[in-house]
Amino acid sequence: MTQPGAVEIDRASRRFRVYPQSVRTLKELLVARRRVRGTDVWALRDVSASIAPGEAVGLIGRNGSGKTTLLRLVAGIIKPTSGTVKVEGRVGSLLELGAGFHPEFTGRENVYLNGAILGLKRDAIRRHMDEIVAFAELERFIDVPVRTYSSGMYMRLGFAIAAHLDVDVLLLDEVFAVGDEEFQRKCFGKIFEFKQRGGTIVFVSHDAAAVDRLCGRAVLLRNGELAFDGPTREAITQYHRLLAEERDPDERGAGLSEYGTGDARIVECRLVGPGEEERRQFSPGERLTAHVRIETADDVPPPRLSWELRDEAGLVLAAGSTDTAEIGWSSGARGFRFDVESLPLGDGRFRLRLELADADGGRLYHWLDDAARFVVYPSDGEAGLIRIDGRWSADVEAAGRTDQA
Repeated sequence: MTQPGAVEIDRASRRFRVYPQSVRTLKELLVARRRVRGTDVWALRDVSASIAPGEAVGLIGRNGSGKTTLLRLVAGIIKPTSGTVKVEGRVGSLLELGAGFHPEFTGRENVYLNGAILGLKRDAIRRHMDEIVAFAELERFIDVPVRTYSSGMYMRLGFAIAAHLDVDVLLLDEVFAVGDEEFQRKCFGKIFEFKQRGGTIVFVSHDAAAVDRLCGRAVLLRNGELAFDGPTREAITQYHRLLAEERDPDERGAGLSEYGTGDARIVECRLVGPGEEERRQFSPGERLTAHVRIETADDVPPPRLSWELRDEAGLVLAAGSTDTAEIGWSSGARGFRFDVESLPLGDGRFRLRLELADADGGRLYHWLDDAARFVVYPSDGEAGLIRIDGRWSADVEAAGRTDQA
Protein backbone atom coordinates (compact mmCIF):
# COMPACT_ATOMS: atom_id res chain seq x y z
CA MET A 1 0.00 0.00 0.00
CA THR A 2 2.07 2.92 -1.32
CA GLN A 3 -0.33 5.01 -3.39
CA PRO A 4 -1.53 8.23 -1.67
CA GLY A 5 -5.14 7.97 -0.54
CA ALA A 6 -5.12 4.25 0.31
CA VAL A 7 -6.49 3.14 3.71
CA GLU A 8 -5.92 -0.32 5.20
CA ILE A 9 -7.72 -1.39 8.38
CA ASP A 10 -6.65 -4.82 9.63
CA ARG A 11 -8.49 -6.41 12.59
CA ALA A 12 -8.62 -3.08 14.41
CA SER A 13 -10.03 -3.06 17.95
CA ARG A 14 -10.33 -0.25 20.45
CA ARG A 15 -10.99 -0.54 24.18
CA PHE A 16 -11.86 2.27 26.58
CA ARG A 17 -11.78 2.06 30.37
CA VAL A 18 -14.81 3.69 31.93
CA TYR A 19 -15.06 4.65 35.61
CA PRO A 20 -18.40 4.88 37.46
CA GLN A 21 -17.83 8.51 38.44
CA SER A 22 -16.31 11.34 36.45
CA VAL A 23 -13.01 12.92 37.49
CA ARG A 24 -11.95 16.51 36.90
CA THR A 25 -8.47 16.79 38.38
CA LEU A 26 -5.28 14.73 38.30
CA LYS A 27 -5.61 14.08 42.03
CA GLU A 28 -9.16 12.72 41.60
CA LEU A 29 -7.92 10.52 38.75
CA LEU A 30 -5.12 9.00 40.87
CA VAL A 31 -7.44 8.42 43.83
CA ALA A 32 -10.11 6.88 41.59
CA ARG A 33 -7.61 4.50 40.02
CA ARG A 34 -6.64 3.22 43.48
CA ARG A 35 -10.12 2.87 44.92
CA VAL A 36 -12.44 2.20 41.99
CA ARG A 37 -12.14 -0.40 39.31
CA GLY A 38 -12.90 0.71 35.83
CA THR A 39 -14.98 -1.22 33.32
CA ASP A 40 -13.55 -2.12 29.92
CA VAL A 41 -15.79 -1.11 27.02
CA TRP A 42 -14.95 -2.33 23.53
CA ALA A 43 -15.95 0.31 21.00
CA LEU A 44 -14.56 -1.76 18.10
CA ARG A 45 -13.70 -5.43 17.71
CA ASP A 46 -11.68 -6.93 14.85
CA VAL A 47 -12.84 -4.56 12.11
CA SER A 48 -11.12 -4.95 8.75
CA ALA A 49 -11.60 -2.95 5.56
CA SER A 50 -9.55 -1.77 2.59
CA ILE A 51 -10.27 1.55 0.88
CA ALA A 52 -8.69 2.23 -2.50
CA PRO A 53 -7.39 5.67 -3.54
CA GLY A 54 -10.24 7.80 -4.90
CA GLU A 55 -12.96 5.66 -3.32
CA ALA A 56 -15.81 7.17 -1.27
CA VAL A 57 -16.96 4.89 1.57
CA GLY A 58 -19.78 5.56 4.03
CA LEU A 59 -19.75 4.38 7.66
CA ILE A 60 -23.26 3.74 8.93
CA GLY A 61 -24.80 2.12 11.99
CA ARG A 62 -26.73 2.81 15.15
CA ASN A 63 -25.55 5.23 17.82
CA GLY A 64 -22.73 3.57 19.75
CA SER A 65 -21.84 1.17 16.94
CA GLY A 66 -18.26 2.51 16.69
CA LYS A 67 -18.43 4.76 13.60
CA THR A 68 -16.76 7.83 15.09
CA THR A 69 -14.20 5.68 16.93
CA LEU A 70 -13.18 4.09 13.64
CA LEU A 71 -12.98 7.49 11.98
CA ARG A 72 -10.69 8.74 14.76
CA LEU A 73 -8.45 5.69 14.34
CA VAL A 74 -8.08 6.51 10.64
CA ALA A 75 -7.39 10.17 11.52
CA GLY A 76 -4.67 9.13 13.96
CA ILE A 77 -6.35 10.92 16.87
CA ILE A 78 -6.35 7.67 18.87
CA LYS A 79 -4.48 4.39 18.43
CA PRO A 80 -6.04 0.92 18.17
CA THR A 81 -5.80 -1.37 21.19
CA SER A 82 -5.00 -4.18 18.77
CA GLY A 83 -4.72 -4.51 15.01
CA THR A 84 -3.43 -1.86 12.63
CA VAL A 85 -4.71 1.15 10.70
CA LYS A 86 -2.52 2.44 7.88
CA VAL A 87 -3.17 5.53 5.77
CA GLU A 88 -1.06 6.69 2.84
CA GLY A 89 -0.84 10.41 2.16
CA ARG A 90 -2.12 13.44 4.00
CA VAL A 91 -5.33 13.18 6.03
CA GLY A 92 -7.86 15.97 6.56
CA SER A 93 -10.55 15.65 9.23
CA LEU A 94 -13.88 17.43 9.35
CA LEU A 95 -14.86 15.89 12.68
CA GLU A 96 -15.34 18.84 15.01
CA LEU A 97 -15.75 22.01 12.97
CA GLY A 98 -14.33 25.07 14.63
CA ALA A 99 -12.23 23.14 17.16
CA GLY A 100 -9.45 25.44 18.38
CA PHE A 101 -11.22 28.76 17.71
CA HIS A 102 -10.38 31.47 20.25
CA PRO A 103 -13.53 33.42 21.15
CA GLU A 104 -11.68 36.75 21.57
CA PHE A 105 -9.92 36.52 18.19
CA THR A 106 -11.57 37.83 15.05
CA GLY A 107 -12.76 35.49 12.34
CA ARG A 108 -9.73 36.39 10.22
CA GLU A 109 -7.30 35.68 13.06
CA ASN A 110 -9.02 32.37 13.73
CA VAL A 111 -8.66 31.40 10.09
CA TYR A 112 -4.86 31.67 10.51
CA LEU A 113 -4.97 29.90 13.89
CA ASN A 114 -7.26 27.07 12.80
CA GLY A 115 -5.48 26.69 9.47
CA ALA A 116 -2.16 26.27 11.28
CA ILE A 117 -3.69 23.60 13.55
CA LEU A 118 -4.92 21.75 10.46
CA GLY A 119 -1.49 21.96 8.81
CA LEU A 120 -1.92 24.82 6.32
CA LYS A 121 1.05 27.11 5.70
CA ARG A 122 0.56 30.84 6.37
CA ASP A 123 1.19 31.71 2.71
CA ALA A 124 -1.41 29.14 1.62
CA ILE A 125 -3.93 30.58 4.10
CA ARG A 126 -3.27 34.09 2.82
CA ARG A 127 -3.82 32.95 -0.79
CA HIS A 128 -7.10 31.29 0.10
CA MET A 129 -8.35 33.89 2.59
CA ASP A 130 -10.79 35.64 0.25
CA GLU A 131 -12.12 32.30 -0.99
CA ILE A 132 -12.58 31.02 2.58
CA VAL A 133 -14.40 34.17 3.69
CA ALA A 134 -16.65 34.15 0.61
CA PHE A 135 -17.44 30.46 1.01
CA ALA A 136 -18.42 31.01 4.68
CA GLU A 137 -20.51 34.05 3.65
CA LEU A 138 -18.94 36.15 6.41
CA GLU A 139 -17.59 39.15 4.50
CA ARG A 140 -19.26 41.61 6.91
CA PHE A 141 -18.20 39.80 10.07
CA ILE A 142 -14.74 38.40 9.38
CA ASP A 143 -13.01 41.15 11.42
CA VAL A 144 -15.15 40.90 14.57
CA PRO A 145 -14.55 38.47 17.49
CA VAL A 146 -16.05 35.02 16.92
CA ARG A 147 -17.72 35.19 20.37
CA THR A 148 -20.27 37.43 18.65
CA TYR A 149 -21.01 34.79 15.97
CA SER A 150 -24.12 32.66 15.92
CA SER A 151 -23.62 28.89 16.02
CA GLY A 152 -24.32 28.72 12.28
CA MET A 153 -21.69 31.37 11.46
CA TYR A 154 -19.19 29.58 13.72
CA MET A 155 -19.72 26.23 11.98
CA ARG A 156 -19.68 27.76 8.48
CA LEU A 157 -16.27 29.32 9.10
CA GLY A 158 -14.93 26.04 10.49
CA PHE A 159 -16.12 24.14 7.41
CA ALA A 160 -14.75 26.75 5.01
CA ILE A 161 -11.26 26.43 6.54
CA ALA A 162 -11.31 22.63 6.58
CA ALA A 163 -12.71 22.43 3.04
CA HIS A 164 -9.63 24.16 1.64
CA LEU A 165 -7.16 21.58 2.94
CA ASP A 166 -4.84 20.02 0.35
CA VAL A 167 -5.19 16.38 1.41
CA ASP A 168 -5.36 12.86 -0.03
CA VAL A 169 -7.91 11.43 2.44
CA LEU A 170 -10.89 13.40 3.77
CA LEU A 171 -12.77 12.22 6.88
CA LEU A 172 -16.30 13.57 7.35
CA ASP A 173 -18.53 13.18 10.41
CA GLU A 174 -22.10 14.53 10.01
CA VAL A 175 -20.76 17.67 8.30
CA PHE A 176 -23.91 18.34 6.25
CA ALA A 177 -25.74 19.54 9.36
CA VAL A 178 -23.89 22.85 8.90
CA GLY A 179 -25.92 26.00 8.24
CA ASP A 180 -29.13 26.30 6.26
CA GLU A 181 -30.27 24.17 3.32
CA GLU A 182 -28.58 26.36 0.70
CA PHE A 183 -25.23 26.27 2.52
CA GLN A 184 -25.52 22.49 2.94
CA ARG A 185 -25.83 22.16 -0.84
CA LYS A 186 -22.71 24.28 -1.25
CA CYS A 187 -20.85 22.08 1.26
CA PHE A 188 -21.89 18.97 -0.63
CA GLY A 189 -20.69 20.53 -3.87
CA LYS A 190 -17.28 21.26 -2.34
CA ILE A 191 -16.96 17.66 -1.11
CA PHE A 192 -18.01 16.38 -4.53
CA GLU A 193 -15.28 18.47 -6.17
CA PHE A 194 -12.74 16.75 -3.91
CA LYS A 195 -14.14 13.35 -4.92
CA GLN A 196 -13.94 14.20 -8.63
CA ARG A 197 -10.28 15.22 -8.20
CA GLY A 198 -9.55 11.64 -7.07
CA GLY A 199 -9.55 12.17 -3.32
CA THR A 200 -10.46 9.37 -0.90
CA ILE A 201 -13.50 10.00 1.33
CA VAL A 202 -14.65 8.26 4.51
CA PHE A 203 -18.07 9.62 5.46
CA VAL A 204 -20.11 9.08 8.66
CA SER A 205 -23.76 10.16 8.54
CA HIS A 206 -27.29 9.19 9.58
CA ASP A 207 -28.58 10.79 6.37
CA ALA A 208 -29.05 7.82 4.04
CA ALA A 209 -29.68 10.07 1.03
CA ALA A 210 -26.36 11.89 1.52
CA VAL A 211 -24.45 8.61 1.92
CA ASP A 212 -26.13 7.22 -1.20
CA ARG A 213 -25.28 10.31 -3.29
CA LEU A 214 -21.66 10.50 -2.19
CA CYS A 215 -20.61 6.87 -1.65
CA GLY A 216 -20.75 3.84 -3.90
CA ARG A 217 -19.87 1.57 -0.99
CA ALA A 218 -20.82 1.52 2.68
CA VAL A 219 -19.65 -0.26 5.82
CA LEU A 220 -22.32 -1.16 8.38
CA LEU A 221 -21.15 -1.44 11.99
CA ARG A 222 -23.18 -3.15 14.70
CA ASN A 223 -22.10 -3.15 18.35
CA GLY A 224 -18.53 -2.39 17.31
CA GLU A 225 -18.30 -5.22 14.79
CA LEU A 226 -18.41 -5.30 11.00
CA ALA A 227 -21.94 -6.35 9.97
CA PHE A 228 -21.79 -5.59 6.23
CA ASP A 229 -19.38 -4.18 3.64
CA GLY A 230 -20.70 -3.68 0.15
CA PRO A 231 -22.99 -1.62 -2.12
CA THR A 232 -24.40 1.45 -0.40
CA ARG A 233 -28.08 0.78 -1.00
CA GLU A 234 -27.89 -2.75 0.36
CA ALA A 235 -26.02 -1.49 3.44
CA ILE A 236 -28.65 1.22 4.00
CA THR A 237 -31.46 -1.34 3.67
CA GLN A 238 -29.88 -3.51 6.36
CA TYR A 239 -29.33 -0.45 8.57
CA HIS A 240 -32.98 0.60 8.27
CA ARG A 241 -34.09 -2.88 9.24
CA LEU A 242 -32.15 -2.52 12.49
CA LEU A 243 -34.27 0.54 13.26
CA ALA A 244 -37.62 -0.69 11.96
CA GLU A 245 -38.92 -2.02 15.28
CA GLU A 246 -38.56 1.38 16.98
CA ARG A 247 -41.07 4.18 16.47
CA ASP A 248 -38.74 6.89 17.76
CA PRO A 249 -35.06 5.80 17.67
CA ASP A 250 -32.36 7.94 19.25
CA GLU A 251 -30.76 8.40 15.83
CA ARG A 252 -33.51 10.78 14.77
CA GLY A 253 -31.89 13.44 16.95
CA ALA A 254 -28.58 12.85 15.18
CA GLY A 255 -29.89 13.46 11.67
CA LEU A 256 -31.58 10.19 10.68
CA SER A 257 -34.04 11.06 7.91
CA GLU A 258 -35.57 7.70 6.97
CA TYR A 259 -35.85 4.11 8.13
CA GLY A 260 -38.22 1.11 8.15
CA THR A 261 -38.42 -2.54 7.09
CA GLY A 262 -38.52 -1.58 3.40
CA ASP A 263 -41.46 -3.92 2.64
CA ALA A 264 -43.18 -0.83 1.24
CA ARG A 265 -41.35 2.36 0.29
CA ILE A 266 -42.21 5.93 -0.66
CA VAL A 267 -40.10 6.36 -3.78
CA GLU A 268 -41.37 9.76 -4.89
CA CYS A 269 -43.16 12.80 -3.51
CA ARG A 270 -43.72 15.72 -5.91
CA LEU A 271 -45.46 19.00 -5.18
CA VAL A 272 -47.27 20.67 -8.07
CA GLY A 273 -49.26 23.86 -8.52
CA PRO A 274 -52.66 24.53 -10.14
CA GLY A 275 -51.31 23.82 -13.62
CA GLU A 276 -49.68 20.51 -12.53
CA GLU A 277 -46.23 22.09 -12.90
CA GLU A 278 -43.70 20.86 -10.34
CA ARG A 279 -42.88 23.61 -7.84
CA ARG A 280 -41.29 24.36 -4.49
CA GLN A 281 -42.77 27.84 -4.03
CA PHE A 282 -46.42 28.68 -3.43
CA SER A 283 -48.62 31.60 -2.40
CA PRO A 284 -51.12 31.64 0.49
CA GLY A 285 -54.51 30.38 -0.67
CA GLU A 286 -53.07 28.72 -3.77
CA ARG A 287 -53.91 25.15 -4.83
CA LEU A 288 -51.27 22.53 -3.95
CA THR A 289 -51.15 18.85 -4.88
CA ALA A 290 -48.74 16.23 -3.51
CA HIS A 291 -48.13 13.24 -5.82
CA VAL A 292 -46.88 10.22 -3.85
CA ARG A 293 -45.62 7.00 -5.43
CA ILE A 294 -45.19 3.79 -3.42
CA GLU A 295 -43.43 0.56 -4.36
CA THR A 296 -44.00 -2.66 -2.46
CA ALA A 297 -43.80 -6.43 -2.61
CA ASP A 298 -46.89 -8.24 -3.92
CA ASP A 299 -47.75 -9.88 -0.59
CA VAL A 300 -47.86 -6.67 1.49
CA PRO A 301 -51.41 -5.74 2.53
CA PRO A 302 -52.65 -2.18 1.92
CA PRO A 303 -50.62 0.08 4.26
CA ARG A 304 -51.70 3.14 6.21
CA LEU A 305 -50.21 6.36 4.83
CA SER A 306 -49.64 9.09 7.43
CA TRP A 307 -48.40 12.64 6.98
CA GLU A 308 -47.19 15.59 9.03
CA LEU A 309 -46.57 19.19 8.02
CA ARG A 310 -43.82 20.96 10.00
CA ASP A 311 -42.46 24.49 9.95
CA GLU A 312 -38.78 25.48 9.79
CA ALA A 313 -38.42 25.09 13.58
CA GLY A 314 -39.79 21.53 13.45
CA LEU A 315 -43.17 22.39 15.00
CA VAL A 316 -46.01 20.11 13.82
CA LEU A 317 -48.66 22.28 12.15
CA ALA A 318 -51.00 19.63 10.79
CA ALA A 319 -51.22 15.84 10.47
CA GLY A 320 -53.43 13.09 9.14
CA SER A 321 -53.56 9.54 7.83
CA THR A 322 -55.50 7.42 5.38
CA ASP A 323 -56.03 3.73 4.73
CA THR A 324 -54.78 3.09 1.19
CA ALA A 325 -57.27 0.22 0.84
CA GLU A 326 -60.02 2.83 0.80
CA ILE A 327 -58.49 4.93 -1.99
CA GLY A 328 -57.65 2.27 -4.58
CA TRP A 329 -54.62 0.31 -3.36
CA SER A 330 -53.12 -2.36 -5.61
CA SER A 331 -49.93 -4.43 -5.30
CA GLY A 332 -46.68 -3.27 -6.86
CA ALA A 333 -46.08 0.37 -7.75
CA ARG A 334 -48.97 2.60 -6.72
CA GLY A 335 -49.61 6.34 -6.93
CA PHE A 336 -51.76 8.62 -4.80
CA ARG A 337 -52.41 12.34 -4.75
CA PHE A 338 -53.33 14.72 -1.95
CA ASP A 339 -55.17 17.83 -3.16
CA VAL A 340 -55.33 21.00 -1.08
CA GLU A 341 -57.70 23.43 -2.78
CA SER A 342 -56.59 26.52 -0.83
CA LEU A 343 -53.29 26.52 1.05
CA PRO A 344 -54.02 28.02 4.51
CA LEU A 345 -50.42 29.00 5.29
CA GLY A 346 -48.69 32.29 5.88
CA ASP A 347 -45.19 32.94 4.59
CA GLY A 348 -42.41 30.59 5.69
CA ARG A 349 -40.54 27.38 4.94
CA PHE A 350 -42.25 24.02 5.45
CA ARG A 351 -41.52 20.33 5.09
CA LEU A 352 -43.71 17.28 4.64
CA ARG A 353 -43.06 14.05 6.54
CA LEU A 354 -44.58 10.76 5.31
CA GLU A 355 -44.91 7.36 6.96
CA LEU A 356 -46.04 3.93 5.76
CA ALA A 357 -47.10 1.27 8.28
CA ASP A 358 -49.41 -1.73 8.45
CA ALA A 359 -53.09 -1.20 9.18
CA ASP A 360 -52.74 -1.21 12.99
CA GLY A 361 -49.46 0.75 13.01
CA GLY A 362 -47.45 -2.01 14.66
CA ARG A 363 -45.03 -2.60 11.77
CA LEU A 364 -43.28 0.39 10.22
CA TYR A 365 -42.50 0.00 6.52
CA HIS A 366 -41.01 3.40 5.74
CA TRP A 367 -40.55 6.65 7.68
CA LEU A 368 -39.42 9.57 5.50
CA ASP A 369 -38.70 12.80 7.35
CA ASP A 370 -38.03 15.13 4.41
CA ALA A 371 -40.40 13.82 1.76
CA ALA A 372 -40.79 17.32 0.33
CA ARG A 373 -39.90 20.91 1.22
CA PHE A 374 -41.59 24.08 0.00
CA VAL A 375 -41.72 27.82 0.60
CA VAL A 376 -44.78 30.03 0.90
CA TYR A 377 -44.24 33.57 -0.37
CA PRO A 378 -44.87 36.51 2.01
CA SER A 379 -48.32 38.00 1.75
CA ASP A 380 -50.49 40.61 3.42
CA GLY A 381 -52.99 37.99 4.55
CA GLU A 382 -53.12 36.09 7.82
CA ALA A 383 -50.00 34.14 8.73
CA GLY A 384 -49.88 30.67 10.19
CA LEU A 385 -51.84 27.50 9.60
CA ILE A 386 -55.60 27.52 9.97
CA ARG A 387 -56.60 24.07 8.71
CA ILE A 388 -55.66 21.83 5.82
CA ASP A 389 -58.63 20.22 4.14
CA GLY A 390 -57.15 17.80 1.63
CA ARG A 391 -58.45 14.75 -0.16
CA TRP A 392 -56.52 11.56 -0.94
CA SER A 393 -57.23 9.68 -4.17
CA ALA A 394 -55.58 7.20 -6.52
CA ASP A 395 -53.06 8.68 -8.97
CA VAL A 396 -52.69 6.63 -12.16
CA GLU A 397 -50.01 8.98 -13.54
CA ALA A 398 -47.76 8.65 -10.48
CA ALA A 399 -48.26 4.89 -10.40
CA GLY A 400 -46.99 4.62 -13.95
CA ARG A 401 -43.86 6.68 -13.44
CA THR A 402 -40.60 4.72 -13.45
CA ASP A 403 -37.87 5.36 -10.92
CA GLN A 404 -35.22 7.49 -12.61
CA ALA A 405 -32.65 6.96 -9.83
